[in-house]
Amino acid sequence: MGMLEQLVEGARQAVERRRAQTPESELEGRLGSRSEQRPFSEALTRPGISLIAEFKRRSPSAGEIRPGATVEEIVRGYEQGGAAALSVLTDSQHFGGGHEDLRAARECSELPLLQKDFVVDRYQLLEAAANGADAVLLIVAALRDDELAALHDGARGLDLDVLVEIHDEPELERALAIDADVLGINNRDLDDFSVDLETTRELITDVPAGKTVVSESGISDRGTLEELEEIGVDAVLVGEALMRAPDPEAKVRELTADEEATREHLL
Repeated sequence: MGMLEQLVEGARQAVERRRAQTPESELEGRLGSRSEQRPFSEALTRPGISLIAEFKRRSPSAGEIRPGATVEEIVRGYEQGGAAALSVLTDSQHFGGGHEDLRAARECSELPLLQKDFVVDRYQLLEAAANGADAVLLIVAALRDDELAALHDGARGLDLDVLVEIHDEPELERALAIDADVLGINNRDLDDFSVDLETTRELITDVPAGKTVVSESGISDRGTLEELEEIGVDAVLVGEALMRAPDPEAKVRELTADEEATREHLL
């Protein structure tokens, strides 16, 4: 079993454990008290290249990333530095996250919020909506065509935007078949965790006009953002480079080249 298969199987088992503790009806009952949604997709298409800044505690490839980090400290820095949106890992088994991180990010920031997880069941969509997410991630490689279509439609039915993640040409075709509006091109191979930015450079040439393109993984400097913007990328998702930075807020400003935020920080 490859790493992606292990992650997906772990997600399925975790869903069943949580469903036994909190039934879907309880989550659905909490949706009525949701706060106003924040436009995740719109935040990615503002002038220039947008930054989705990610809070990530650990990963299978890197281990623990920033011991002792709090959502409040990191996320507030991201917002002050000029990030356009936030991503929060909620997988607990492999990434050390949880829905408490999602709720904390919602409470301390005004930015649109992406729940990043291995979504395999409608139950997770309800969890995302009930815990403050504005968008969810769907990984094409982790889902059958019928699952992908059902989860995409289910998310939109809950007023959640969807970042549909692809790794190769066949996955791009599958994403286009469900008319995905926001495509995330992941430069990381989810089986061996190698990273190659050429993945974005190659796949973007086949993305139809009108789609929003997000490049994910392996991005750590302003020059790379500028190169990606030149080839048509609308946004980047950056996690580890920000979480490992001595000053995450300053690193966000460096990546976004947000001169106003830089001046405010120096005053």
